[in-house]
Amino acid sequence: MTRMTATAIAHGFVLCGLLIALPAVSHAQNAAGDVTQWRGANRDGVITGFAEPAVWPEQLTERWQIDIGLGYATPLVVGNRVYMFSRQGDDEVMSAIDAGNGDVLWRTSYPAPFTMHSAATGHGAGPKSTPVLSGGRLFAIGMTGVVTAYDAESGAQVWQKPGSPEVPLYTTHSFSPLVEGDTVIFHLGGEERGELTAFDVDSGDVVWSWNGDAPAYGSPIVATFGGVRQLVTITKGKLVGLDAATGVLLWERPFASGNSTNSITPVLYGQTVIAWGHAGPATAVRVARQNNQWVAETVWENAEIPGRMSNAVLSGDVMFGLTSRNLGQYFAINAGTGEILWTSVGRQAGNVALARAGDVLFSLEDDGELVILRASQTGFEPVRRYTVAEDETWTQPAIVGNRVFVKDVSTLTLWTLN
Repeated sequence: MTRMTATAIAHGFVLCGLLIALPAVSHAQNAAGDVTQWRGANRDGVITGFAEPAVWPEQLTERWQIDIGLGYATPLVVGNRVYMFSRQGDDEVMSAIDAGNGDVLWRTSYPAPFTMHSAATGHGAGPKSTPVLSGGRLFAIGMTGVVTAYDAESGAQVWQKPGSPEVPLYTTHSFSPLVEGDTVIFHLGGEERGELTAFDVDSGDVVWSWNGDAPAYGSPIVATFGGVRQLVTITKGKLVGLDAATGVLLWERPFASGNSTNSITPVLYGQTVIAWGHAGPATAVRVARQNNQWVAETVWENAEIPGRMSNAVLSGDVMFGLTSRNLGQYFAINAGTGEILWTSVGRQAGNVALARAGDVLFSLEDDGELVILRASQTGFEPVRRYTVAEDETWTQPAIVGNRVFVKDVSTLTLWTLN
C-alpha cells in the first residue's frame, strides 16, 4: 500500500476503489464502464460492467490511499487513470492519478481563496461540483464560479472563465456540468439570480444563456421529449425544461422547496420526470407537446418520502432512495404510480450516495460505511457492510469493474473485490 501526501490539505473525501489491472483507454473512445461525469454515463447512477461475486468477501482489499484535498467531486475514472477536482490550501486543483498505484501523474491549480458564510461552515470549502470528461477535455466549476477547461492528457489549461461576484450561501456551485453536442453547460450565479450557460467546448465562447432563475444545488439531466433534446433541472424555485441546443425555455413549473435543499438530480422514467425536495412532495410530471405548446402535467405526488441530498436510482419500474424522514429511511416506490412499496426502519444515515449494478445497490453512507443492498421490491435487504473510510463520506463513489473509488473529507482510497 502506498500513501502520498499533497500540500496544504484541509478537508477532503475518501475515494475508495476496487482495482483490477486494465489497459489505458483513450479519452476519445471511453469504455462502457468508465465514469466520466456526475452519476455515470447517463447521469442516472447505473453502473455497467460490474459482475457480482458469487460470495461477497468479509472485507474489501485496500490497494492504496492518498491525501488529495477537500471537496465532494466524484472521482472520474477512465481506464487506468483517475481524475480528481479538489481544494488544497487556497488553490483549486485538478489532478490525474495512476489508478494502479496512486501516483499523481499531473497536477494543475489556480488560486481560489474562499471563505464560507458562518452559517455554512459545516458544508466545507469545496469544491462541490463533479467535473465532466468529454473529447479529451475536463470541464469544472469551482466554489466562486470559476469555470475551467483542461486537456485531460497533459493537464494544460485550455480556457478559463472568471468567477461570479455573488455566490450561493450553502453548497456553493454544486451544479455538476454536462456536455451536450459541442457545448458544456453550467448554472452560474448566486442566491438571487443566475444564468444557465452553454459554453463552446473548444473556445469557451458563450453559445446560449438563460437567466430565468437562480441556481439550486442539484444537477441536470438531458432527455428527449417529442423529438426535442431538453435540459431538465431544478432551479431555486422551479423545475424547468430548456431546448438543449438553443437554451430556449420550453416549459416550467413551480417547485416547492428552497434552493438550499434542492440538491436532487431529476430521475427520468420514460416520458416522466421525477423530482423532489425537503420541503415538498416527490412529484412526477409527464412532459409532452399539446396544441403546439409544451406542458409538464402532474402524474402523481407523494409527500411521504421527502428528500434532501440523497439521489435515487431506478430499477425497472421501481425507484430506490433514502428519505430524510425518521433520520434517514431507505425506500422503494413504484415509479409509475408513486406508491410506496416498502421503507426501512429509521436512523440509517443522514445522506447516502446510491448506485445500481443489475439488482445490486451500492449505498455509500455519510459515516464511511458502504452498504451492499439487494434491489428488492418487497423489503430492505442488506447483503454486506464495509467500512471504507474513517471520515465523513458525502461523495458519489465511482465503481468500475471490480474497483470502487470513494472520496471522503480529504483522502482518496482504492479498494478491490478479490
